[in-house]
Amino acid sequence: MSHETTPHELSPASALPLAYYLFAHAGLLLGLIALMVEPTLPGASFYHPRMVALVHVVTLAWMSGSILGSFYIVGPLALRVPMAVGFIDWVAFGGFAMGTSVMVAAFWTGWYDRVAWGAAPVTAAIGWVGACALRGLPRSPAPRGVTLHVVLAFFNMVLAAGLGIALALDRSRDFLGLSPLSVTFAHAHLAAIGWGTMMVVGLSYRLIPMILPAAMPTGWRLGISAVLLQAGTLLLAFALVFDTRWTAASALLVTGGFASFAMRMRASVRRRMPRPPALPVRDWSSWQAHAALLWMLVALAVGLVLSVGAPPDRRLQLMWIYGVAGLLGFLGQMVAGIQGRLVPFYAWYRAFAALGRPPDRAANELPSAGFARAIFLAWTAGLPLLCLGLAGELPAFTALGAAATAAGVLTGAAYLACMLRKAKGSS
Repeated sequence: MSHETTPHELSPASALPLAYYLFAHAGLLLGLIALMVEPTLPGASFYHPRMVALVHVVTLAWMSGSILGSFYIVGPLALRVPMAVGFIDWVAFGGFAMGTSVMVAAFWTGWYDRVAWGAAPVTAAIGWVGACALRGLPRSPAPRGVTLHVVLAFFNMVLAAGLGIALALDRSRDFLGLSPLSVTFAHAHLAAIGWGTMMVVGLSYRLIPMILPAAMPTGWRLGISAVLLQAGTLLLAFALVFDTRWTAASALLVTGGFASFAMRMRASVRRRMPRPPALPVRDWSSWQAHAALLWMLVALAVGLVLSVGAPPDRRLQLMWIYGVAGLLGFLGQMVAGIQGRLVPFYAWYRAFAALGRPPDRAANELPSAGFARAIFLAWTAGLPLLCLGLAGELPAFTALGAAATAAGVLTGAAYLACMLRKAKGSS
């Protein structure tokens, strides 16, 4: 007998998303403070233990932590997938937080065997959330093209984790027989494109129309971006590991995936629906998502240049720009923008559960233009400074960029707390 989903199962009222969000904010904030205090840390190369530690603060603590927390909200609201929170979910969060902390500390000290130990509970936590999602996705009313992105994202993350664990163990055992730098690049792209980008693109098909609001895109064409992104990511990983000449072809496939996504979303956005009157006149969180898409274009352009062969004297500079644009400019900032419009719905459901009745304020009354504008301006100022500082080996600009971005992250945490308080009517 098939299980019929109840309204309670689709109510994202648990404190678990908040726990993930707080850990994500704390992790990225600490990473940026490290750059503020020691802006010379990156040096002339990004491939040293302490810089790798900071990269994992972005990819694991901030990006992955935010994705996992958001899925407990997006699953029920946008995909109609029940994500009831139980004891194992909290254990998974504890393993994720502990494992991420162990990994960052192990990278910082150069103890790679401990990286593998930390990666195990992180992988298990992501696998658990993925398994919970996969249980409900077959009954989801969302288009199959959307759910395909979600399934592939979890698959790619487990694949990236396995490759990362093997790479960490190889540093002390040397059993892979491959270039550690090449495998590192493959691991990074599996995580950034295969996991973070695939999930962001897939969920954006549901979230962006819900936030604007606009008509939901439908049809089999939504799956084209998933197929192209997946093919490009796997081909790129293969090309990087085995030093083949397929990097340009893989970059074109990834670009095609983004182009397909942009065309589908453009068609949807043209069919706008009446805007909720309670929203602030200028939706700065949506503007931040737009800014993230501009950084995505920067990352794509620089990535294409790198794939066809950049001048040797400019290659390192372009790689810094590529990393900042892709990880922080696109993925990091997209997470911040989506949180600004997703958290009001979460806060409303939290208040409903706490009060035992609908809150006095509607979800669309909770966003604050002042908070969202400050977050947008901080990220907008910080990211170009980080690019300039890291690419040009200018520590003063690196410190200023880290400070501005850290201000945006700290303000984002305060904004989250403000919306939760407003929903309960205590402010």
